[in-house]
Parts: sequence; C-alpha cells; structure tokens
Amino acid sequence: MHVLDDFDKQILKKLDQDGRIPYSSIASDLGISNTMVHQRIGRLVEQGIIMGTKPLLNEKKLGYDWGAFTSLSLEKDHNSEHVIEELKKIPEVTECYYITGNYTLYIKLVALDHEHMRHLLYDRIDHIPGISKTESIIELGCAFKRNIIL
Repeated sequence: MHVLDDFDKQILKKLDQDGRIPYSSIASDLGISNTMVHQRIGRLVEQGIIMGTKPLLNEKKLGYDWGAFTSLSLEKDHNSEHVIEELKKIPEVTECYYITGNYTLYIKLVALDHEHMRHLLYDRIDHIPGISKTESIIELGCAFKRNIIL
C-alpha cells in the first residue's frame, strides 16, 4: 500500500473532478509550485495509483443502449487466461473481473440493441472454448460510478 499525504490526496481529488485541469491550476489552488504538482503526479503514475489518462465515454450517447453483467463458469479454472484473451477480442466486453463463488469471471458488456446483445451472448461468448455456463443480468442504467473517495 502506498502512503499518500494530504497534497497527494488533494491533487487526486482535483484530477478526479476534471482530468484535464492544468497543473498550474492545481498548483495555484493548493498553494504549491507547478514543479511539485508535476513531480507528485509523476510519482503517482510510477506507483500505479494513477493508471492513465483517457476519456470516460458515455456508451449510451454512442448508441450502446443495452448493457449486461455476465457471470462465466469455466470448464476448468486454469482455462481462465485463454478465456480472458478471447474476451479481449470482443470490443463490447468493457470490463472483466476474477470473482469467487459459483463463477470464475464476471464481465460487463454493452450492445446497440437486443439483437446485438443476443449475438454477443449466444454467438460470441458462448462459443469461446472453455466456457461451460453463462448467466446474465441486464443493466437498466448506472445510478453512479466513481473513483474511491479519499
């Protein structure tokens, strides 16, 4: 675990509010130098706390009106790496997690409409060698999504 001081936390809060905020604005707001902000952010990136800077896309505005959370049972858990590599080839699979319980993997996928969702589930995902069972829950909308609050 990385120990963050108050400046690190404040910088992360500023970036979470607006990932495009100029470093000079952060420095001015916190009463520190631009150099210190650059160094701190560089260290947070090196430590893997900040994992990149990319836009957060609104899938619904791009036409992907359907979302699902799908649990995957594998024939053998040691097949997970192969299955994950196949899932990465499906652009509509946006997240993949290892989980405990009756399933091995849990994915989030998006689709343009119900036919597209059916195609993804039955023609793409169910045909990946090593998957023995899937169970999906249709997503009706995101109430909120956020980073951990510091």
